[in-house]
Amino acid sequence: MIELRQLCRDFLVGDQTVHALDHLDLNIDKGEYLSVMGPSGSGKSTLLNMLGLLDKPSAGEYLLNGTATSGLKEEQRASLRGGHIGFVFQSYHLIPRLNARENIELPLVLAGVAPKLRQPRVDELLARLDLVDRAEHIPNQLSGGQRQRVAIGRAIVMEPDLLLADEPTGNLDSKSGLEVVTLLEELNAGGITLLVVTHDENMGARARRRLHMIDGAISRDWQTDSAESKSILTAKPPTGKPLTQKTDGKAPGEF
Repeated sequence: MIELRQLCRDFLVGDQTVHALDHLDLNIDKGEYLSVMGPSGSGKSTLLNMLGLLDKPSAGEYLLNGTATSGLKEEQRASLRGGHIGFVFQSYHLIPRLNARENIELPLVLAGVAPKLRQPRVDELLARLDLVDRAEHIPNQLSGGQRQRVAIGRAIVMEPDLLLADEPTGNLDSKSGLEVVTLLEELNAGGITLLVVTHDENMGARARRRLHMIDGAISRDWQTDSAESKSILTAKPPTGKPLTQKTDGKAPGEF
C-alpha cells in the first residue's frame, strides 16, 4: 500500500540544513498496524506529514497504492488525501461552533455528498462511537474522550484506507485513552491500515509492528507477538522477531 524510496525532507534552520527524513526506505502493507516511536526531533511527525500528503519530500519518492505522489498538483494531492487518508490528532482540531454530528459530517459536506446519503452514515458512526446522546453537543460540552471519538468519526466518515494518528491519547486519562486506542484497533481489525505516532511505550507495544526513529532514519523495525499484552496501563516490553536494524552495538529490541 505504501512504498517510500530514499525519502528525504530537509529544512533550512538559519544557515544549517536539518535532515528531518534522511534517505528513508519503508514498505507498509494494507491492513498493517504500526506504531512510530523515538525522541523529539527524530522525524516522527515529519514522516506522518509525508504519509498524509501534507508535505512534499526534498528528494526520493512516496507511492500510495501504486501512485507516485511527488509530482502531483495540490488539488490532486487533496483529492487523494480526502478519499484515502484519515487523520486523528492529539488536540482533536474540532470546529468549536459545530456539534458532534456536524463535525463528523463535515468531510461529507465538503465532498459534496447529498444530505440523504450523509445522514445514515453519520447516524451509524454516532452509534458505533457511543455518541448518540452527545450528537447535538458542541466540543466544549464534551469530555476529552468524547472529543477524540468525534475526531475519529470525522477521520473515518469518508471510509479511508489509511488512518494516521498523532499522539491520539496524549491529552486523555488512562481510561479514556484505553477506550480510544481500543476503538482504533477495532478499526484496524476491520481493514484500515493504522499508523500511530506516540511517545507512550506501552501504547507503542500494542502495535503488531513497531518503528523506532532516530535522526530522520528508522533505527528499528520490529514485529511484535500478536498475543502480546494489550494494556496501556502497565508497561511490558515487547518480544518478537526483528525485521531490520542498524548496526549500532545494541541488542535487538534495545532502544
